[in-house]
Amino acid sequence: MSVLARWCFRHRFIVIGAWLLILVILGVTGSSVGSRFSDQYSLPGTESTRAADLLETQFQRSSGDTDTIVLHTRSGSVTDPAVQTSVGGVLAQVARVPEVGAVVSPFTPRGETQISPDQKTAYATVTFTEQSQNLDTANVQKVVDLGSTLRSDTLQVEFGGRAIGQLEKPSTSTAELIGIVAAAIVMLVAFASVLATAIPLIAAVLALGSALFSIDLLTHVMSIGTNAPIIAAFIGLGVGIDYALFIVARYRNGIRAGLSPEEATVAAMNTSGRAIVFAGGTVTVAMLGLLTLGVSVLSGIGLSAAIMVAFAVVVAVTLLPALFGVFGMRVLSRRQRARLRREGPSDVSASGAWARWAGFVQKRPVPLTIAATMILVMLTIPFFSMRLGSSDAGNNAADTTARKAYDLLADGFGPGYNGPLQLVAKVPSAAAASDFTQLEQTLKDVPGVASVKAGPVVPRATVRTLQVTPTTSPQSKQTSDLIDTLRDHVIPSYQKDGLSVYVGGQTAVFKDFASVLGGKLPLFVTIIVALGCLLLMLAFRSVVVPLTAAAMNLLSAGAGFGVVVAVFQWGWGSSALGAGAAGPVESFLPPMMLAVLFGLSMDYEVFLVSRIHEEWLHTGDNDLAVRRGQAATGRIITAAAIIMICVFMAFVFGGLRIIAEFGLGVAVAILLDAAVVRTILVPAVMQLFGKWNWYLPRAVDRVLPHVSVEGPGNAPTAGEPELEAADQRST
Repeated sequence: MSVLARWCFRHRFIVIGAWLLILVILGVTGSSVGSRFSDQYSLPGTESTRAADLLETQFQRSSGDTDTIVLHTRSGSVTDPAVQTSVGGVLAQVARVPEVGAVVSPFTPRGETQISPDQKTAYATVTFTEQSQNLDTANVQKVVDLGSTLRSDTLQVEFGGRAIGQLEKPSTSTAELIGIVAAAIVMLVAFASVLATAIPLIAAVLALGSALFSIDLLTHVMSIGTNAPIIAAFIGLGVGIDYALFIVARYRNGIRAGLSPEEATVAAMNTSGRAIVFAGGTVTVAMLGLLTLGVSVLSGIGLSAAIMVAFAVVVAVTLLPALFGVFGMRVLSRRQRARLRREGPSDVSASGAWARWAGFVQKRPVPLTIAATMILVMLTIPFFSMRLGSSDAGNNAADTTARKAYDLLADGFGPGYNGPLQLVAKVPSAAAASDFTQLEQTLKDVPGVASVKAGPVVPRATVRTLQVTPTTSPQSKQTSDLIDTLRDHVIPSYQKDGLSVYVGGQTAVFKDFASVLGGKLPLFVTIIVALGCLLLMLAFRSVVVPLTAAAMNLLSAGAGFGVVVAVFQWGWGSSALGAGAAGPVESFLPPMMLAVLFGLSMDYEVFLVSRIHEEWLHTGDNDLAVRRGQAATGRIITAAAIIMICVFMAFVFGGLRIIAEFGLGVAVAILLDAAVVRTILVPAVMQLFGKWNWYLPRAVDRVLPHVSVEGPGNAPTAGEPELEAADQRST
């Protein structure tokens, strides 16, 4: 690490120029070829997938996404001749839009059930030839533009469906800007220097831009969802600033301790730089763990986030030494430089307040361990009632057309009309067709079914469909239970004479997606916990440190999930966040949050324990090492956590429910990790274990390769005189 640091320091302008060139090349290439994001789910073997595949075999032009054009009259009736004439003309134009496979007007025999009983509301269905993620946005916009021409003082026109909903996704650029500004304020307070504040921001923005352009290029070779760059962006923004912050803080301490800029750079990279490479590796491994789930959209998120973190690490260990070479002593404020000239070098890595707190924790390890654990356990309790699913358009912002269309359909027809189930059947014989007809009649009497509508019958076709409308909304538990009832109890009685019936539709897809992820979650947790423990064992030659870290990470993650359940599933404040009413927790959330939280928690664990381990190697005194390590890192870990919390909270109010859930859950977990786990629980437990913290069986020690996180063993430990003075004051 020292060789790389010296080279980058001495060839500073080459390094800076190379990074700017990389950014330009990636930006120009990305702009020229564009991006191909896709939200297509890969759920092989599920019933909803079999329904979609069967439907596509004989109805290729009407097997794609189905959206609605909702009409509501403020006066008169929606069936007035003038309304019918104008609507018919526009729907004829909509049917000619590319990628539109079929249009069903409410004023035709096929669509006669698409008019509400009070004749105030009606809807036309627009079925595209592809699913929403594969459609050309321009064609979807044409449908909206044509339908919007019907709007008048007496006729309200709104649009619903996934394809049209894609047009209304809010931008996250404002949230990114808020996160950057909040991080700048925190660092300005911590460093009291504009240049020291600017360096981490420059590094983070450069890494963010390079990674986002790379992700755009990656969409041409693999399936990556539209949410992937958003999630990767605020992960990258947070870790990019945090990693640079730790290195800049260590560099400034070296300068104030009397080292030259070059030697301070080498010292910073040999300590904080090594820890960052290791910490970044843990985050990357955790994010790549999403690939083990075998779900394409999550694999895209994991790979995107891993790319973002990798750029953050590489930028930190190459660009920062170059910037130190440019700015030199100016990373200190004028007042700090004047004090250095006047008073000479000083050891400043630990503040008196943090040293006194470390001493306070050491004197009360048992009660503080119990209190901290109880806080985390209490916040985790709601997690055990978590229900996975997918929120519907009823949780969209009130001013969006998708939300207005949802409300009009719910008021006019019932909430189930916003997410009908689609039963797709393979009917190979006349006997099977008779069984299917009997099933249709039986379905009308099933509790929870509002209506049953047979699809068009194509002569000699062996595929038939039924549209089953529930009495409850798509995201409700009752609708999920109805799907189970149909699959497990109603349909099996009629599957004879070669008849095969599958429950599909978007609502069923989301339920199957939740089931698939829920089933794979235990394996995923086991994998990332095991890998995290292995990495910490390599770093600190210990069995106790990895196991306690895993337990604490699970507790802080559980507490974050508990808050998400309370806010979004129980509805304790979700409306205030602009995320709509109470509903299920998004199926994507558990694996994504666990991957991120395990990675970021390991970051703080590495930064704290590496410093404690460094002191242990120097002194052989566990009590002194824990006290010095916490005192030396407490201030900077707290500042890093505040920055991360600000970045993630900035995305909570962006209007995307899944992003709000993710942002709040991660922000709360990081807050607890910094304020409870790293500040109280880790030092208290390490105090209780004593020298057992560093126990590793000899047989394991011989097998494991040796990895140095702390740098050269003879490196001086800054901050000892101040710590000893603080210890004396605390006693």
